[in-house]
Amino acid sequence: MEIYQTEEQQVDAIKQYWKDNGNAIIAGLVIGFSAFIGYNFYKEAQLEQELSTSDSYQTIQTLAGKDEQAYTKAGEQFIADNGESSYVSLTALSLAKESANHKDWPQVEKYLITAIEKSMDAGIKGIATIRLARVQIQLDQIEKALATLATSLPESFKAAVEEIKGDAYLKQDKKDLARSAYQSALDVNSQAGNPALQMKLDDLAEVINLSK
Repeated sequence: MEIYQTEEQQVDAIKQYWKDNGNAIIAGLVIGFSAFIGYNFYKEAQLEQELSTSDSYQTIQTLAGKDEQAYTKAGEQFIADNGESSYVSLTALSLAKESANHKDWPQVEKYLITAIEKSMDAGIKGIATIRLARVQIQLDQIEKALATLATSLPESFKAAVEEIKGDAYLKQDKKDLARSAYQSALDVNSQAGNPALQMKLDDLAEVINLSK
């Protein structure tokens, strides 16, 4: 920027600057102030919407285990009306659990897919993915289950993923792959231990030895 020699020159330069740019500056300030007001209004409206959605979610959950038909109907309507809410994936998980109680596995699969697609939380998405793979194995959709497990999930789900892979491979009679997957699952949780998984591995090892 040019350096002015006298105070008067500085004043004249400022006057000229405002003459040339004043309207644009004022317009920018007005737009910025309006945007600020609008943003806060948006955040307030968003908060009110979230509180309303939370209340609706809690109301629906009071029906769980009491009136299955009403609960399912209300839950599905909630999902349809609140596609962008974090409560949608929770509702879908809950509906999946309700359907699982009646062994309606195709319906369980549908709800779990909804939970995965709508979830913005990696943990919820991981839980739904693991459950979906188990259901797909239950439905003898082994390749679909393995494809589901190929999804990128947080490290904390690695042991569960490997164990379910083992179950899938065993269904395909791929005993060596199953044993490898079970062992990988045990290696991940070596300190915590998993007696049920260890039993799977031991039984499989015995079957493999007998077949030789």
